[in-house]
Amino acid sequence: MFSYWELKNWIQDIDIAIVGSGIVGLNCAITLQEKYPDASILILEKGMLPMGASTKNAGFACFGSLSELLNDMNTHSEEEMVHLATSRWEGLQALRALIGDKAMDYKNYGGHEIFLKGDPEFYESCLEQRERVNQILKPYFKQDVFQEEANIFSFGKIQDYYISNTLEGQLDTGKMMAELLKLAYMKGIKILNSIIVEGFDDFGDGVEVFTNAFDFKMKRLFIATNGYAGDLGITDVKPARAQVLVTEPIPNLAIKGTFHIEEGYYYFRNIDNRILFGGGRNLDIAGETTTNMAQTILIQERLEELLETVILPDTDFEIAHRWSGIMGVGAAKRPVLKSLSTNVYCGVRLGGMGIAIGALVGKELAVLEASS
Repeated sequence: MFSYWELKNWIQDIDIAIVGSGIVGLNCAITLQEKYPDASILILEKGMLPMGASTKNAGFACFGSLSELLNDMNTHSEEEMVHLATSRWEGLQALRALIGDKAMDYKNYGGHEIFLKGDPEFYESCLEQRERVNQILKPYFKQDVFQEEANIFSFGKIQDYYISNTLEGQLDTGKMMAELLKLAYMKGIKILNSIIVEGFDDFGDGVEVFTNAFDFKMKRLFIATNGYAGDLGITDVKPARAQVLVTEPIPNLAIKGTFHIEEGYYYFRNIDNRILFGGGRNLDIAGETTTNMAQTILIQERLEELLETVILPDTDFEIAHRWSGIMGVGAAKRPVLKSLSTNVYCGVRLGGMGIAIGALVGKELAVLEASS
């Protein structure tokens, strides 16, 4: 049972509610508070921290490796690939402008795609199309995005050259989210954790939300739950689990940058003299279409194998920690930004690019109601 003070200050007379306190939800709330400074805004979060991927991702400030962009071009179109890449880049600049590079420990170490020895045809195909993609992207980025670079970090069992991108960076996910939360609190935005939204009803003049703890009404509802969007009836988004591990500190670790393998299905980086390594969803797409936060032997053994043979072939290491995050994916990579009813809107399906496009999607979600 709530106290008078709890009802008065947290639950009653809410103008806007947002489901999800991740990158999208917080950016949506901040934008709405700037637009409506007198509005009472409440964010509902199912976890102790953002439950999906916002505090569980690898901290890549990237817009797609060469093979990922080639895949985008094959499954969508050249125009759509350019739109995806440039939207991700614009989203990264919006995030950096909002938080500041120092506050989230942003480093422009560059990114590299490495190619395993076992698939030379894939490597040669990417090399052959590198110049074509550079020419397509050059009008926007004003430079060649992708270059060949020798194996300067002495990875094992890979092709002789990386395909590198000097525009790619990395950041500290925890610091980024802490700063976003700080900005939200400073603007008077309320956040309630461990609240599961079970459903909602748009009755025309407003919305009633039903949770595991209480029901309440507000004027407008914004859904920013990404991989959990299906729980609220948004069917064009499916969950995609990403399994991650991080090593103990490694003395004299020389590796710096963000690295992609196999169209981005594997990814690793340096952080605090450790290697953070995630991926492997392509080993079991059906099994990884889940919101279960567990890890699997199949994927964890493959990550360890690649660590030992490819990433750190001549270095002793120990695994310090493992975890999983839940992304939102679908048939298309463009985010789902739409009105669900008169007073309910959603911004979901970030396709594993939450850091890159989360800030932009949050801002676009906040202004969606004005164009409905």
